[in-house]
Amino acid sequence: MHKLLVLYPEPVDRVAFEEHYRAVHLPLCEKLPGVREISFTLSVDPGPAPAPYFAVFEATFDSADDLGAALASPEGEAVQADVPNYATNGAVVMTFATEQLVRV
Repeated sequence: MHKLLVLYPEPVDRVAFEEHYRAVHLPLCEKLPGVREISFTLSVDPGPAPAPYFAVFEATFDSADDLGAALASPEGEAVQADVPNYATNGAVVMTFATEQLVRV
């Protein structure tokens, strides 16, 4: 398995970020060819000492080749082109080979 991880710093406008992210960006992500699983987390409250990231996105693919093909596809290009529309402070993108531990 291979994972795409995207970390989003605190945006200028949390409400605008979340509205666009849910209504536009995530539906684009769901169209990525070969994606097996998508999950995300949005910070609820910055608190007295805010975390370095407001949102975290994860997408799982069968292999690095599948992930690369998805990002190079027209759907992947649309996902990447949409990021500046809501991520006012950019995004950190990483990819990882993943392993799962199973407890019995």
